[in-house]
Formats: sequence, structure tokens, C-alpha cells
Amino acid sequence: MPLRQLLLAVGDPLVDVLAAPTGLDVRVDNVIIADPEDEVDAFTGDLVLLIGARGAAARQLVRAAARRGAAGVAVKVNAAARAQAEEPSYPPPQGWGAPAPARPAADEVGLLRTAAREAGVALLAVRPDVRWDQLQALCRSVVDDARLTGETDLGESAGDLFSLAQTLATLTGGMVAIEDAASRVLAYSSGEEVDELRRLSVLGRQGPEQYLALLREWGVFSRLRAGDEVVHVAEHPELGIRPRMAVGVHAGDQPLGTIWVQKGAHPFAEGAEEALLGAARITALHMLRHRTEVTAGLRLREDLLAGLLEGRIEAAALSDSVEVSPERPALVAAFSLGAGGRREERNRSGLELQRRRMADLIAVHTAAYRKNALVTVLGGRIYVLVPDVGARSAEASVLALARKSVEAARGLIGSGVQAAVGSTVDAPDAVPLSRQEADRVLDAMSRDLESDVATIGDVRARVLVSETLAHLRATPGLRDPRVEALIRHDAQSDSDLVRSLLAYLEAFGDVRAAAERLHIHPNTLRYRVRRAEAVSGIDLGDPDQRLFTHLQLLMERER
Repeated sequence: MPLRQLLLAVGDPLVDVLAAPTGLDVRVDNVIIADPEDEVDAFTGDLVLLIGARGAAARQLVRAAARRGAAGVAVKVNAAARAQAEEPSYPPPQGWGAPAPARPAADEVGLLRTAAREAGVALLAVRPDVRWDQLQALCRSVVDDARLTGETDLGESAGDLFSLAQTLATLTGGMVAIEDAASRVLAYSSGEEVDELRRLSVLGRQGPEQYLALLREWGVFSRLRAGDEVVHVAEHPELGIRPRMAVGVHAGDQPLGTIWVQKGAHPFAEGAEEALLGAARITALHMLRHRTEVTAGLRLREDLLAGLLEGRIEAAALSDSVEVSPERPALVAAFSLGAGGRREERNRSGLELQRRRMADLIAVHTAAYRKNALVTVLGGRIYVLVPDVGARSAEASVLALARKSVEAARGLIGSGVQAAVGSTVDAPDAVPLSRQEADRVLDAMSRDLESDVATIGDVRARVLVSETLAHLRATPGLRDPRVEALIRHDAQSDSDLVRSLLAYLEAFGDVRAAAERLHIHPNTLRYRVRRAEAVSGIDLGDPDQRLFTHLQLLMERER
């Protein structure tokens, strides 16, 4: 798996990156512990955990591991020394006294970083209180999980849960930890203001027994196992416990685990409980997939949903895996990353990461809205199938869900998130039609539709005009040379006939309304309209000429 994916799983607060001269996409195949007393036995793709080495010996071993093709080397570094090593070293101004004493620990970090950069190998800093054997076991388990999922699903089992934890942290404003039924930590988010319970849980990869006993005594676990209730745990400063909330993860009546959200420096976000409930349902699918191997579970559901959206399979084929009634109405909502999103990473992996994070966020909101709603990524867009809907209120309620999801996604990804809702169809077998309508709205948004969230029913006429204009742009033969002559005249003479004529046509010939919109006198507009007819030879009294002139001028305005 890529080193980047491994760091996503086991990074902060355990490991930091000191140097990555060849980037973080280097392949990690294995994790080994190297003793300075022995020769470094590292091979291509190994992450080497370097124990007990200091000074020149550590730098020598870093170089040796790089020569053998190691993907990275991890060393223990004091946090204060690492922070000091990042600070620039300047001589004190004259008269300020003697220079500060040397900082050997910080200097050693700088020398190690230089050695790693020169050798071309990634260098990781491990916190002093992390046990090497625990770190090796954790890293190996993540790499082994990635290997089991196969080349097409690399690291997805671990990566999806860590991505989901980070997404939930953004939605709740807290720090998230996902645990299984045995209180083993499966994934967690990054964050500051960590309390003692969270610190020990992350470091040990399991809730500490003395704290678990208290939670059992307080009845927290019995309430979590009982249902979907969000349970709040009060602050206990004397025990090192900050406020937190939790929800049980279930498959039917079977408890699968727990999601914990610790309060940080700020209060929980509005809607945090709803987001936590939605995340619990998504986490249940991930856990079931991990238990029943990748060929089943969530990936199968997503593949089946994609087949239904594309019209390749019938709804009846989903009945064993997806809760979709073949005789009930349904509709489709679609989401996309528009041109205004934050796209500093323009490579494919960067965009895919953005899309995966957006899919997690939408899945959380969707699961909270409707338990049997389905989410998948298809052709670069994220689709939500809402089955068993009421025909009258469905589009309005799904539109509200789309607005809420887009608003949340803007804070996570950027302003370029857009959503569209197709019409309600009588049965799931007709959902390709609803999907096509949602796609048409998104396509129009990418061209000229000034909206970020809409239903096809609200903007159908505007979508039809947008599609007509797109066809005109793509077909040069569909041009009236008289309109082209008017456009050229405007460009050459710096006149304003095109804009004036378009305003006149959009006002349906109402001169006063059009003139007011243009902030000119009505007689000025009448003159410009007559002048446009004379320059171009267009007869505005002819309805066909008037209609096509309007369309071609609209195309010119959008251009």
C-alpha cells in the first residue's frame, strides 16, 4: 500500500513525517524492526523501525536502509526537539548577550533529516511513549488488511474507516474513535485537546480496562448495546475524561462496535447527534464487509446500485442484498465537484481523495435521513437512491437533504459542490430515468445554470434551454449569418445593439421593462432595436426569426 495510506491509518498522534524526498506514494509491503547491533536486513518496500540508534550510527543505518530499497525509516524523536528543529536559527542582535547554548537534540533531528533527504528515503518521527512492538503490529495489520483486499481495493478497509472518522470529526466538531465490540480501536481522527482516556486508547489500540470498568459501572455500555440512542458521558476531570458522546454500531440486534466523539476545545457542532447516527449506520456496513470479505457487503451493494442506475440490472436482482421494494416509488439525487471546488491537487489521486471524502459525508447525512437509502460513486459523481418514497413530498424532502449535504461539503471540500434531484419514478426499475434527469441538471449547472442545488421540476425549462444552447455550440452549421453579422458589427463599432436586442426579446417586446433593466430611455431602446434590424436584416415580426435570434443571442451571452 502507499506510505500515504499507511500514515492515514497510523499517523497523528503516533507518527510524524520528518522527510519525504520522493513523496508519500512509495509502496510499503512489510514492516520490520531493525536493531543497531545487527545489519539492516531491509528490502524494497520495507518500512524499517529503527530502535536504539542515536547520532552518527542512526544516520548510517538510515543510509544503509535506503541503499537496500526501504520505503521509509522510523526513529524515535522527542517532540520538543522536533519542534525546535523546525525553527530557523539566527544570530542574536548585537548587545543582546551571548548566543543561546547549542541544542544537540534539535541538531540531531536536522542531521537525520538531511541524511534521509540525501539518501532519498522517507523519515518518520515516532513519539517517545509509543512501544515499538505495538507500532509494528499496528502497521503490519493495516498492510495485511490492504493485501487481503486485493490490488483493486488497496487499503480500502482501513482507509474507508479512517476517512469516515475524519469526516465525522468535521461534522461533529469533536475527535472521533471507532471501536469494535471488544473495544479495540479500528480508526480515529486527528485533533488536539486529547484527554487521558483517548490518549491511552489510541496508543494501546484498545480502551484501557480501568476506564472500561467505569463505563460499564455507569451503564454506558448497556445503553449503547440497547439501540440507536446517542449516549452522553459527562466530564470527569479527576479521571482525565472530557465530555464525549457515543453511539452503538449494530447489524440488526447484534452489536458490532461503538463510535466515540470526544469534545475538544470547542462545543460540539449543531446537528452532531444526527451525524453520529448516520455514521453508525455507514460504519456497520464497513464492519460487515470486513467480516464477510470484500466481495460481499458494501462493495457488492455499491456495484448492484451502479447496475440499477445504469439500467443493467432489474430491481428484483437487488432484493437479497439491498432493501429495495420493486413496487414502490423511488428517486435519485446526484452530487458533483463543480469548477469552484478546492483543487490544489489536480492529479487523479487528489481528486479521488476529495470525492471519497465527499461520498463519506453524503453517506452520513443520507443514512441519518433514511436508513435504507443507498450511496455509490459512479462516473465521477456520487448518487443517492432513496427508495420507498411518498410521491407527493419526496422531492422536497430530498432537496432539503441535498441542501444540507452541500452546505456541509462546502466546509470540507470547497464551494464547488453541486447537487441535483431527479423526479420520483413509480418503481425502482425506472430509476435510470430519475438519474438521467439529475445528471441533466448537473450538466446544466456546469455550463450556465446559476444554481448549486435544484430539482429537475424546478429548473426543467432552464435545463432544456441549456441543452439546446449546448447543441448549438457543438453544431456550427446551426447559425443564422444575420445574427453573426450583428455580433460582428457590435464588436467593430463598440455599439450595444446585441445586449439591447436580447433585453428586448427577454422582456417579450415590453420596451419600458427592458429599458428600465438596461438603465436607458425607452426611445433609446426603440432606436437600438430598429438599428439592429437594419444592420442584420432580421425581421423581428417573423416569429421563427425572432425565436432563433433569441437562442443565438443567448448562446453569445453565455460565451
